[in-house]
This record gives sequence, structure tokens and C-alpha cells, in this order.
Amino acid sequence: MGYEFVALSLPPMVIGMLAAMACALPGNFLLLRRQAMIGDAISHVVLPGIVVAFLVTGTITAIPMMIGAAGAALVSVLLIEAVRRYGKVEPGAAMGVVFTTMFAAGVLLLEQSDTSSVHLDVEHALYGNLESLIWLDALGWESLVDLGTLALLPPELFRMIVAFVLIALATVLFWRPMALATFDEGFARSLGLPTGLIGLGIVAMAALAAVAAFDAVGSIIVIAMFICPPAAARLMTNRLEHQVLWSLLFAALSALIGYVLAGYGPLWIGGTASVSAAGMIATVSGLILGITALAAPHRHA
Repeated sequence: MGYEFVALSLPPMVIGMLAAMACALPGNFLLLRRQAMIGDAISHVVLPGIVVAFLVTGTITAIPMMIGAAGAALVSVLLIEAVRRYGKVEPGAAMGVVFTTMFAAGVLLLEQSDTSSVHLDVEHALYGNLESLIWLDALGWESLVDLGTLALLPPELFRMIVAFVLIALATVLFWRPMALATFDEGFARSLGLPTGLIGLGIVAMAALAAVAAFDAVGSIIVIAMFICPPAAARLMTNRLEHQVLWSLLFAALSALIGYVLAGYGPLWIGGTASVSAAGMIATVSGLILGITALAAPHRHA
């Protein structure tokens, strides 16, 4: 029993929790800045950038993926401005057209490219690769203190650890300017803070989380975790530091409970097969938001 849990369940659970928390951290600031849908936009824009980077390099390592995502983001900004200016449409409509078009283009590229050697296809783009991120070299709980066996953990785990640590460090180091620019941009500007650069940094943190999590958990979880845990946390408190902690708790719980329910929930009610972990994790995050909307202390604030 211990072997099965450590080898088959523990790694995807931890990866899911790290991915959820990495997305929730910048999601708090995006939510308060009324830019929550930027997380949705990033998850759409990331796909064609990642596919093109894979086609050029033949690998799905972090640096090419980040460059590809950054390039796709730049192209999307130029396209949005072109549609808005020459198409005479309002910005929201221009964003919607560009983001959905780019995501569809990424799906088409995936369908037409040979990605059989890596976990990168249309299904993984949507649902991720969480269930298959297992640790077959584990022998049980003792493997957690065996450096040789630890080195054989799924590489997605190390990628998510690095991404989460970088985002958490950036949040701690730049907490004050990020908070000031989020709540009172005019006052922050009067203090000489580069508010535009701060906003760009928050978006960059969200992009890092999205790129790191995309291959492992797919776009469904990425979109949900940028919005649901921070929104639920906002209903629990009016203090930013407490909101961030609540969002991390809700994100971790969504990943943990969602993964367990995806694997064992159908069996508990007489089913014969598991369901998508990504879909269940996103569903649980939505349920947590629904519960807080009904019962949280600041739901009427």
C-alpha cells in the first residue's frame, strides 16, 4: 500500500498542488487589479508559443518554452492592437478574438505536428499529463530519503518546485511595491514607483506559472487556479497577506481533494473507471468558491 501511494499518487498530488499554488499567488494581484482574465488569456496564448518552440528545438525544456511563450505574448499584443485600431472594435472584443484564434492555431499545430515522443498533444494541452507523472523507481516511504531515487522523480516536479519558489520569492521581495501599485496606483506613482513595470512583473509571474504548469496540468487547471482560489480567498478576509495565505490553502486543497476524487470518487459510487484529474481539480476549486460565496464572512463586502 505504501509503495503504491508513494510511486503512483504522491508525485502527481505534489505537482498538482505546486502548480495550483504557483498560479494562485499572482492570481491574487491580478484579481485585485481587475485583470483576472489575463490569466485566462495567458493560458490561451501559451499554447502556440510552446508548440512553435517545440517544433524549432525538438524539446520541451523550460527555456525554449519560456521564449516561445514570450514570443506568442508579444504577437498577441500586436494583433490585439491591430484589430482594435484597424477593425474599430472595442478592446475586450479584440482580446477575445485574438486569444481564441491563437489557442485554436496552437491546437491545429499540435494536430499536424509529430509530438509522439513527448507528452504534448491536444489532449494534454487541455487536461494535462498529471495522472502519468508517476515515480516507478520508488520502493516506498524510504525512497523519500534516498538521493539516488529522488533524482528519478518526474522532471515536472522539479520544474514546478523552481517555478513556485521563484514566484514566492518575487512576491516576498516585492510585496510592498506590488501591494501599493495594486491598491492605489496614483499614490504608488507619486512615491516614484514604476507602476507600469510592476504590472508587467505581475503578468510575467503569471506567465512563468502558466508555462511551468502547462505540460503537467493543462490549460483547464491553469485557468481555474488563477481565478478561483484568489476569488474565494477575497471573500474570507480584507487583508492582502491573509488573502494570499487563504488562496494558497484553497489551491492546495483543490489539487489534493480533486485528485483523490478523480481517482477514487467513481469507485465509491459504483463506477469502474476514474475521471480526469484536471477536470475534477478545477471543479473542486469552483465548489470551494461557491461555498465561500455562501458562507464566507466578507461575502457581502
